[in-house]
Amino acid sequence: MLADTIEVRDVARGDAVALAELLNAVIAKGGTTALQEPFTPAALERAYLLGPDVLCCFVAVDPANGHVHGFQTLGRLASLPDDVGDIGTFARLGGTQRGVGSRLFAATRARARALGLSAINATIRADNLGGLAFYRKQGFIDHDVLKDVPLKDGTRVDRVVKRYDLCRARSVRG
Repeated sequence: MLADTIEVRDVARGDAVALAELLNAVIAKGGTTALQEPFTPAALERAYLLGPDVLCCFVAVDPANGHVHGFQTLGRLASLPDDVGDIGTFARLGGTQRGVGSRLFAATRARARALGLSAINATIRADNLGGLAFYRKQGFIDHDVLKDVPLKDGTRVDRVVKRYDLCRARSVRG
């Protein structure tokens, strides 16, 4: 599957079941997401898709068959300034390196600018090399490191905080 066969659109209420299935598979596999507990469709919708703290959420689908390949959410966190959104990107297992994340980020970046945000925050597990590489490729730069954050099983993993400066990126890229 190539990126040009992917349609990126705003999340819809009917997407919660498919997106919960996608995310729960990623959580069950482990090793990439900081999320550790599975989501019901209703809980996912409230937290990351359409809830009050969600600024936007985009879904990547195959328009020919409606198959969901990934989603990206941008929300507010109380620990961040009001003009900084917090991003999360989730791709179907086995579906990385196909341009899904880049297509999703193009939509998220445009919406973040339209919303007047100054930056986008991403917090990635330090052992998630694919996630770190993805955000670096999108233009995120290292901002901070949260040391020894415990996982549910007691394992301690650093979290790398990256930022995408929407103001700087606009002036550099036009």
